[in-house]
Amino acid sequence: MKFATKAIHAGQNPDPNTGAIITPIFQTSTYVQDGPGGHKGYEYARTQNPTRTALQDCIAALENGKFGLCFSSGMAATDAILKRLKPGDEVIATNDLYGGTYRIFNQVFARYDIGFHFADLSDLSAIEALINPKTKLLWIETPTNPMLSVVDLKKIAALAQSYKIKLCVDNTFASPYLQQPLDLGADMVCHSATKYLAGHSDVVHGAIVTNDKRLADDLRFIQNACGAVPGPQDCFLVLRGIKTLHLRMDAHCKNAKAIAAYLQLHKKVAAVHYPGLKEHPQHLIAKKQMKGFGGMVSFSLRRDNMTAATLLMKNTRLFSCAESLGGVESLIGHPASMTHASIPYEERIKTGVVDSLIRLSVGVEDVDDLILDLDKALSKVR
Repeated sequence: MKFATKAIHAGQNPDPNTGAIITPIFQTSTYVQDGPGGHKGYEYARTQNPTRTALQDCIAALENGKFGLCFSSGMAATDAILKRLKPGDEVIATNDLYGGTYRIFNQVFARYDIGFHFADLSDLSAIEALINPKTKLLWIETPTNPMLSVVDLKKIAALAQSYKIKLCVDNTFASPYLQQPLDLGADMVCHSATKYLAGHSDVVHGAIVTNDKRLADDLRFIQNACGAVPGPQDCFLVLRGIKTLHLRMDAHCKNAKAIAAYLQLHKKVAAVHYPGLKEHPQHLIAKKQMKGFGGMVSFSLRRDNMTAATLLMKNTRLFSCAESLGGVESLIGHPASMTHASIPYEERIKTGVVDSLIRLSVGVEDVDDLILDLDKALSKVR
């Protein structure tokens, strides 16, 4: 099946009892058994739920994976992956990544003697310089949050395989519609399904997909043992959102490309970060491994201070100032004080997260209205 067909049908069959074409919300905590062990595949809702099963199978199919697991948030999915590590193990991660991921690395798991190294992962020699016998995991975002850098997944997967290191790719910004990291050699793909997969800013959710049965079994054990699972209604909402993922992503990409081009020519804008621009340093890599360039754009102002950024954000009307991304409505955010506030100033400056950097989650509204909204707000900035 092609992607659009998978999005609507994968993992989802008409309910055998009623014929309902939409997967029901199985709002139950437990399941009746004929006797001890005499169940129908479901024992307790923390362990399994039919609505969650449908979603897990659907997301796995979209990523061309065999095994899908869902969690109560993207950070819960990240937490489960890190719980496979042992004290003394080390992780190499991109130095430009979501602030919440940086926080769980350095302020939670570092307490348990797990080491974290951050590097520009577009430079394979920089990765090799950090690899040692303790290295167990490479953690990639591509495109990255918020600088929209792109990593060559085939090359980094080959490097990881040569050293027998597991590679996890956070595919949240791209979504499986634009990029399928398992096909490029990754061992695991994770998502904040809150974002593009659900697509309507009405649910918090996370997911992991893999083709490795041992990894899947480990993660399924952690999923059940630790219990950070999503409720059936949350799973239902993500399933519903996925049905239009391909339609929404085409609109996100089209609008983002137009807005990036507009910002690139604006006299008050210092730099625009969008993989779809030919001037982007990894444009050709993005073109090679992605179907489209996504709906995220970041840019910095010539007047590089928080005051200018705040003034701009206070004067948009269609771009709502809010955390998160990937919904049908457009959002504007300030990474330095919002999504990446947990990263120390010295570290975020190294990757370009300056005080005037602004991140746009470009929605599916009429792009002329969005550009006019930004134009009016930029006119307020000196």
